[in-house]
Amino acid sequence: MRRIGYRITAGLVMLATVFSVGGCAMGGATGAKTLAAQEALENGEYEQAQQLFAEAANDGEQQMLAYRGLGIACMELAQYEEAGEAFEAALASADDKMENNVLDVELYLATAQYRNGDYDETAATCDQILAEHEEADAYFLRGASRLHEEMQEEAGADFDAAVALRPDSYDLYLDIYECYRKLNLSGLGSQYLQSALAIQGEDTEHYYNRGRIYYYLENYEEAQAQLAGPVEEEYEPALHLMGRVYLALGDYVHAQGMYRKLQEKLGENTASYNGLALCALASGEYDMALSYIADGLALAGGDKQELYFNEIVVYEKKRDFATAKSKAQEYMQRYPSDEAGAREWMFLSTR
Repeated sequence: MRRIGYRITAGLVMLATVFSVGGCAMGGATGAKTLAAQEALENGEYEQAQQLFAEAANDGEQQMLAYRGLGIACMELAQYEEAGEAFEAALASADDKMENNVLDVELYLATAQYRNGDYDETAATCDQILAEHEEADAYFLRGASRLHEEMQEEAGADFDAAVALRPDSYDLYLDIYECYRKLNLSGLGSQYLQSALAIQGEDTEHYYNRGRIYYYLENYEEAQAQLAGPVEEEYEPALHLMGRVYLALGDYVHAQGMYRKLQEKLGENTASYNGLALCALASGEYDMALSYIADGLALAGGDKQELYFNEIVVYEKKRDFATAKSKAQEYMQRYPSDEAGAREWMFLSTR
């Protein structure tokens, strides 16, 4: 039996995507197209943002800002090679007064290189960063690259250096675990999840984050207990995660209830439609799952990668392999560096 196709990741390197647009944040006045592009980026309109940032750069608007924005838009569209080129152009336009901005773009560049599978280039960029800055994200990215190159001891040293700089970051521990998990080394990565449980805190976000850790440890009952308070407070990330927990427990009715509550709270959104599709998929209601996916894809903006991925899985479950193969081909065109999508495409190519 093939697994349900939802994709859960901790979120690789939480870099800021918000610009300072007060007039001289990156060394010069911010042009009209750059401002319009930033608005499109914040609204999840990535193709429009990409076009506007490219026009801003060509029109001679503040180059560092325009190319940085172009790189971020390309990243959101999973165009990692193009993103790297944009970030390199941003760095080439920097001057000596932009040290903090250079670091920011260098980290984006390393992330784009990593997501593109260019592990030697990632490590080289991180070496350059670490020669001048003690930066947790650079240690993490270099460690992740080394892990892919089967340099486990060196990877562990980099991960430990990252954690030493950011000991209270749940996201960092989860990112490290995800690196190990993707390479079938979950046993090695789980020690970082256990370390994350030692972080102290009694507010809503701490309970939510402990719920995340227990979810990845597959201790769903404890995850449920940690999430109870944040769910009662209708904390949005906790509602999403509790839906996943119910799905993992096979309680599709309560999972559906979580996603319905999200729609009541936020209105129609891609994440809740994806969750409802997962409930229908797990229950064997494949046409209903496709209906939810179609509703989510019809919305303007929002992250639709999981919807596109799960559309492939639903057609597989329906044993409509011709359509599944066509959808997988479209998916790889949108997200060429996605490993899960590549595996689906390889599987379907043999049918």
